[in-house]
Amino acid sequence: MIHPIDHEKLARVRRRMAEHDFSALVVRAPDNILYLTDYWCMKGYDIAIFPREGEATLLVIEPQLQEAQRTAWTNDVRAFRFYHPSDPRPPTMRSLDLAMEVLRERRLTDRVGLELSQNSQICDRMVGEPTVYTQGYFDAFRGVAQQLLDCTGLLADARMVKTPQEIERMRLANELAAIGMEYARQNIRPGMKESEVGAMIEGHIHAVGVGYLGKVEMARAFTLVWSGPGIATFTATSHRPVVPAAPTLVEIWVCADGYWTDLTKNIVPSGKLTPRYNRLLDQLLAILHEASSIARDGAPLGELDRLIRQRIAEAGYPGQPSHPVAHGVGARAHEPPFAHQAAPGTIRKGMVLAIEPGVYWEGGGGLRLEDNYLVTDGASEKLCSYPDDFRF
Repeated sequence: MIHPIDHEKLARVRRRMAEHDFSALVVRAPDNILYLTDYWCMKGYDIAIFPREGEATLLVIEPQLQEAQRTAWTNDVRAFRFYHPSDPRPPTMRSLDLAMEVLRERRLTDRVGLELSQNSQICDRMVGEPTVYTQGYFDAFRGVAQQLLDCTGLLADARMVKTPQEIERMRLANELAAIGMEYARQNIRPGMKESEVGAMIEGHIHAVGVGYLGKVEMARAFTLVWSGPGIATFTATSHRPVVPAAPTLVEIWVCADGYWTDLTKNIVPSGKLTPRYNRLLDQLLAILHEASSIARDGAPLGELDRLIRQRIAEAGYPGQPSHPVAHGVGARAHEPPFAHQAAPGTIRKGMVLAIEPGVYWEGGGGLRLEDNYLVTDGASEKLCSYPDDFRF
């Protein structure tokens, strides 16, 4: 999908580069390449060279050249060989060679930023096989740059606040999540395997999402599904059967052209919960509502974590949950900021936060609610239309 150049986003990055006196950023993480060039790579071999002034240079594997030329925000797109008959090295080495050549050619060898502390990277478009960095990759740039600096924090800070274009793309991902959940709600049956529910949601979103409204080129969904006593803090989807009068909890991530959701939605096949579940749902709905109400511009970031855990303790579940309860979403399903009582900083207008209070019962069962909220001038905006109160 071709998107207009997001000048606001690129200018924000360049302002931060000027503050830190970077001459160029060299990025390989697919989410950062997408952020800076709007090219979403098929494999994690590509590199973007983003100068403080002038056009970016995008280095892509040869089979993706035409697609990169069609979608990228730069005209300087160069290909390297995916397979080379006389070079047995992996393609990452050929992209590395070309990157150093470009830095020399463009005289971008003064203060160069690299993702030196990128502890992990989001999957590329093929999803199942993320590539990782090697020490040799980093060391090679030391022979080119006068100073090699870590740009991970700079990009993370820039990415925390979304531009209008990014928000629109995240709305599309949230719309697809709601479509998938509604399809599952209409088709779920007691006794189905949890894995069948997950496959139903993922398949439907992929089928509907590719080409959705003429605005989405690629859409994928990823789920974890647990029903009734199978609900736990974090475990794999199983062959356990769907329980009629208990929640079937769906942790659902939807990626639409590189922008993500991180949601937890629920279905009760019978439409009616047991009294214990009704009470827990009412408690968590109140906590989610209160937490989202304090997600306002200028509020302390750590207050989200403190409030959610305090209210859960007051509901009778001290020490829960064992997982984080609020974080940023964007070109990753989990990205800064991460709300923690010890976290510095404030919530800012334009952030999109996943807020996720949860309670888990000893021996199995429990409930989690999670939605993505856009921080605005006033009250935060819930981005997914599928209801958190799932008692239809």
